[in-house]
Amino acid sequence: MLAERARVFDLPAERETAEQAIERLFSSMERIGQVHPFAKGMGIAAPQIGIGRAAAVVQPPDPGTPAIVLLNPRITERSTDADEQYEGCLSFFDVRGAVPRPLRITVETTTLEGQTVTTTYERGLARLVHHEIDHLDGLLYTARMRSDVTPIPVEEYRQTGRTWAYE
Repeated sequence: MLAERARVFDLPAERETAEQAIERLFSSMERIGQVHPFAKGMGIAAPQIGIGRAAAVVQPPDPGTPAIVLLNPRITERSTDADEQYEGCLSFFDVRGAVPRPLRITVETTTLEGQTVTTTYERGLARLVHHEIDHLDGLLYTARMRSDVTPIPVEEYRQTGRTWAYE
């Protein structure tokens, strides 16, 4: 399922189905967060929990910041400025990979009421959101890595000491 494009929701007609998917994503994030803290924030996409629909949730790293719900997200703009940072993935928890990503993305999503909303994300938050949208497009972060780069064990990654820039 991780290699397949997620099916979009017909909103508002499938509102109940979308709400159930969002609820399951939040529940999964809560369980995962009890086991492992994520200093850089975290996200989870519906295909990662066996739901082949276009829904994801991103929790920014700042405590108290509300989670971002992504329904039918689509990146409409990408900055040409990019950086390469290590990313992890709940689907491959024991390795990290250096992934180039744009420093700014603009994303269109659909509300439960069927309205289109456009939001721009920057730096670390853009990276988190882009990573989850990739899951909905059937892409893993390894597909974005340069061909001469391979994932490293998490123990080796922990020695890098680099954090993502959020400003």
